[in-house]
Amino acid sequence: MENVILTVHLILALLLVGVVLLQRSEGGGLGMGSSGGGGGAMSRRQAANAMTRATWVIAIAFICTSIALTIMAASNSSGGSVLDQIGGSSAGSSDADAPTGADLLPPPSTDAGSGSLVPPRADDAAPAPATPAVPAPEQPAPAN
Repeated sequence: MENVILTVHLILALLLVGVVLLQRSEGGGLGMGSSGGGGGAMSRRQAANAMTRATWVIAIAFICTSIALTIMAASNSSGGSVLDQIGGSSAGSSDADAPTGADLLPPPSTDAGSGSLVPPRADDAAPAPATPAVPAPEQPAPAN
């Protein structure tokens, strides 16, 4: 059902572009310029009204199919974010092939003096002492 609506939606989009391009900015419609003869089956005003009505009908149908596709996509969604699915497995692949969150991170640096331009991560640093070390007051040297 979704594919049928999508196909109709694409056809309506092409029709809408075509109908809009056929209209003239002066309101002539159907490619009739200001120097055309008036002996046709439709006068300029009738052609412009017909093109305007066709544009409105196609535009309303296009908006309806857009809303229908949006509702279908919302009902088929799992409710989660795409970023939540990074660690999950995709359809058709095994769990061993699926990347995990740890695979996406760079390896931790093991040597601080290795010349690497990448600073160490915060979790690689040594834990800070619980209380700051206060130096003991200096004792005066005993007199001899």
